[in-house]
Amino acid sequence: MIIHSLADIAAVFLALWLLLYFLDANQANVFVDFVHGVADWLAGWSQDIFTMEPEGVRVFFNYALPAVIYLAIGHGAAAWVRRL
Repeated sequence: MIIHSLADIAAVFLALWLLLYFLDANQANVFVDFVHGVADWLAGWSQDIFTMEPEGVRVFFNYALPAVIYLAIGHGAAAWVRRL
């Protein structure tokens, strides 16, 4: 259950950053800055995998890809641990 929850939390932070980015949230806000920092840390390994234009498409893929991977690996690992 812990593995499953951690994967969900990681994906939520990445999705929340995408939502805040596309809704043009105030980057100077403390909450927005915190979410952006966490999302950058979680997606640090995948930054600049996609370099296409416009910027919105690039941001979407660079943060959505890790969210999907965290969910897939986290849920798969949790299912595997449950079977043990």
